[in-house]
Amino acid sequence: MSTLSPIDRRHFLRSSALTAAATVGSSLLPHSLFASSAPAAVPTPLTPFDYNAVTFNPGIHDDQLHQTHSVLMNLADDRLLKPFRVRSGQPAPGEDMGGWYDAYAFCPGHTFGQWLSALSRYYAITGDVATKQKISSLVQSFNAHQTSDPQGTFFRDNRFTGYITEKLNCGLIDAYTYGQMPEAAEALTLLTRRAARYLPEKALSRAEQSARPHKDVTYTWDETYTLSENYFLAWQRTRDQRYHDLGVKYLYDGFFKPLAAGDNPLPGKHAYSHLNSLNSAAQAYLALNDPTYLQAAVNGFELIRQQSFATGGWGPDEAFVVPGQGNLARSLTKTHNSFETPCGAYGEFKLTRTLLAITRNPAYGDEMERVMVNTILGARPLSQDGASFYYSDYNPKGKRVYHPDLWPCCSGTITQIAADYRISTYMHDPQGIYVNLYIPSTVRWQHGNASIELSQQSAFPLDEHIRFHVTASQPTRFALNLRIPAWAGDGASITINGKPAGTPAKAGTFATIDRTWSSNDRVELTLPLTLRLQPVDPETPKTVALMRGPLVLFVLGDPQALAEKTLLAAERTSSAEWLIQTPTGDVHLRPFTNIQDQQYRTYTDLI
Repeated sequence: MSTLSPIDRRHFLRSSALTAAATVGSSLLPHSLFASSAPAAVPTPLTPFDYNAVTFNPGIHDDQLHQTHSVLMNLADDRLLKPFRVRSGQPAPGEDMGGWYDAYAFCPGHTFGQWLSALSRYYAITGDVATKQKISSLVQSFNAHQTSDPQGTFFRDNRFTGYITEKLNCGLIDAYTYGQMPEAAEALTLLTRRAARYLPEKALSRAEQSARPHKDVTYTWDETYTLSENYFLAWQRTRDQRYHDLGVKYLYDGFFKPLAAGDNPLPGKHAYSHLNSLNSAAQAYLALNDPTYLQAAVNGFELIRQQSFATGGWGPDEAFVVPGQGNLARSLTKTHNSFETPCGAYGEFKLTRTLLAITRNPAYGDEMERVMVNTILGARPLSQDGASFYYSDYNPKGKRVYHPDLWPCCSGTITQIAADYRISTYMHDPQGIYVNLYIPSTVRWQHGNASIELSQQSAFPLDEHIRFHVTASQPTRFALNLRIPAWAGDGASITINGKPAGTPAKAGTFATIDRTWSSNDRVELTLPLTLRLQPVDPETPKTVALMRGPLVLFVLGDPQALAEKTLLAAERTSSAEWLIQTPTGDVHLRPFTNIQDQQYRTYTDLI
């Protein structure tokens, strides 16, 4: 297509190369924005700033954090502990939660650990006393439950022992680290002993679980192949060797080793949990220094990126597709369940943050930005009664709706990712700071003997100008590294105190400004937001999304096919609305974050 931008054209050609080499079972990885092989030696990883080092200005990111936190603070402890107590035969006061959460429901107590994690991260951000008291109460009550249940009977005949254990591990290590609760380490020890009675001897794929005796198919859906990530993190934070050994024990080598070798084992796999398993591979690389696991994580994410929608979402009906057959396009009319949004975005944030830190490749920041602005920031808010946003809908008659069940898995991950925007926005190394996400905020840190503040102001991605202001206790030299997205092409520019920086702003790199900074220094980054078209997949080039920078502009209503030049002639009529004039009537477009109850379509057919 003549209107594809250079970055979209490269994406299209890379995907075509994958198609040409593809079979159902495997495919050779083509050249891509990401390293086709992990480097034999990589620099010391970048480090995210602490949660409390970053302050967000009022806005959509902060609203999501405080809204989800309010829901959690208003859930009574007895309700949260009830499924653990009931299944263990203990006194269990309080009302049932309903939905997936109850003692003999689909996934008992499954989000308890995620909510404990979210509360702990919120406390790390704010230092809120009431939140600390809530964390303390929950950890102590959970410890009391475990002490009264030495056999771990909560896990007996439980569909999801591995899945629930992994979430509890996360919550307890976050309570220990971010919630400043030493008792959480004891709780993790007790949990590890009790869960061990019911966990398998290794990470099992769904096929392996199906081959073992089971009550029904739902008992083959456990996700023991995601356990290693939080076991390795528990080892990093406590230095208890047992967690290191468990991380090794549950490595999903039957999946990771083919990925590392360049094969494609993704088709047909459950989408979110298998992307999430790549976080175990990334943590295994950091723990074991084995490049096989870094290679698996790099290759796995590249294969997922190549079957992503324009929004950054992936996995229609929660499954990865077979490449080369137009299956993404085919999914548009076969399902409304296009992307498992809070879970998928949370898993991708973890993975891209870690791979960015390890490789310093800004393409991971591009993907994080894309999934953030087009999916999770537009999720409907978590409701106090458990109504939760689950799927983004890319069907031609798309709608933003809640999941029919209360308290599904996405009610846990939305609370965690709302906190993690902060640790994803900036990173640092001894030489300076890396700006990964463009969100109005301030980061504070100590560089040598100087106290530094870097503030950014913008309406990005609706506005192309991003302004930075430096405050320093004394003139100090450090490197300011700004992510220049691949979609920016040749048009990005940087000024310092109103003058051209003389620093190349090359698309797909970090632009580095290494100088002595003083208070009131100003930097302006301009990222050109031009309209372009992106096909849904290489096999369906005339079904396209209209994009502006990282944003997909969703078409409201259900218009007929449009001409290419008509789509690209969309005019902005307000801060977050565009208009296309056609002979049959006006067509309005908005970002996902600005759609309410309207019907919309993500992709338009070209005439």
